[in-house]
Amino acid sequence: MTKTATPIAINKAIEDVLRHDRGRLIAGLSTRLGDLQLAEDALQDALISAMAHWGRAGLPHSPIGWLMKVGLNKGIDRIRKGQSETRKADDLMVVHATHTERLDDEPISDERLRLIFACCHPLLEEKSRVTLTLRTVCHLTTREIAAAFLDNDVAIGQRISRAKARLKEVGVNFEIPDQEVWPARLDAVLSTLYLIYTVGYINEDEGDRDLALEAIFLLRLLDRLRPDDPEIEGALALVLLTEARRKARIGTDGATIPPEAQDRDLWDAHMIREGQEILAQALERGRPGPYQIKAAVADCHMSGPKPDWQQISLLYGSLWAHEPTSVVALNWAVVMAELGEADLALRKIEALESDLRDFQPFYAAYAKVLEQTGRTDEARAAYQKAIDLAQSPSGQKFLENRLRKIEVPLDL
Repeated sequence: MTKTATPIAINKAIEDVLRHDRGRLIAGLSTRLGDLQLAEDALQDALISAMAHWGRAGLPHSPIGWLMKVGLNKGIDRIRKGQSETRKADDLMVVHATHTERLDDEPISDERLRLIFACCHPLLEEKSRVTLTLRTVCHLTTREIAAAFLDNDVAIGQRISRAKARLKEVGVNFEIPDQEVWPARLDAVLSTLYLIYTVGYINEDEGDRDLALEAIFLLRLLDRLRPDDPEIEGALALVLLTEARRKARIGTDGATIPPEAQDRDLWDAHMIREGQEILAQALERGRPGPYQIKAAVADCHMSGPKPDWQQISLLYGSLWAHEPTSVVALNWAVVMAELGEADLALRKIEALESDLRDFQPFYAAYAKVLEQTGRTDEARAAYQKAIDLAQSPSGQKFLENRLRKIEVPLDL
């Protein structure tokens, strides 16, 4: 212990731990205590104790180790005070004595992979998985999450609380799934992290806490904690290849620019190379999956001087084998239209209307193909529907520009 510690030094040490290691602390405490809310309460108690103890005794050699050890004690105290589960508390004390006797002087293992799998449990509905992951693993505030989802603080806070209660109710273990259920659980994790990225991308966030960057951080973390998994690599490659075009995706008029029309000088060449290398590494493992295919599609969109539509069509055929969904069918039809098969594409899109009637990209795609086939009146109506459902100002502006370009028929 350092003999002196000023309040400023203590505050800085605590801020550093919370900024860099809060996720690791919550993960470690959740694994040991078996309760996410209890882990957060115990960490809060430990932080309060740190303010007083470090002021008297100085900063510990390992603040994160000290907080983990004291947090575990605080969690056990809460169990003893709040319940009659003496045996459970005694069992936890055995774990504590066995594994954390010198925890304040030893490195803390990174157990965030367990926490990510718990927060992204398939029993939770999608939005709850997203908000819980952002709050617990990324340490976003309730207000930051609410702003990203255009929701209010109270509603997001209640959603997070219900998600924690649900995990406790069903007795979810903070552990990495067994091999037999790994693919299903990994799919829930990757879909959650990709949705986080998509929300940030659509909202056009900027700054240190933008959701797109948080998703990239989480996927890099997942890749580091679970190396050599081709689908994790595929998902990481997908977001990197998409993110590389970020500076070019909106024009000076505020409208979205499709990849084939973007200024390639604005693309992040380093990020593109990294994404392509990660994708190549994933494909070499010989275990293709949907995220690897989607990353390959993103890569083909960036081939010059225009997207490789033929290869993209073949990739959608492969993706259909993994995900035979209406959204995949819609995207595949759009590619068919780009290959000169607009009439066939139109028939396929119209067959999807009942499934995708509330899906904004459906109307944008439908409008474009209607325009290609000369059905301008119907195209106008579809563009207007797409504009009404647009989730971002840039997307809305892009569609408005397309609508204005449709020739208005002369009055007879």
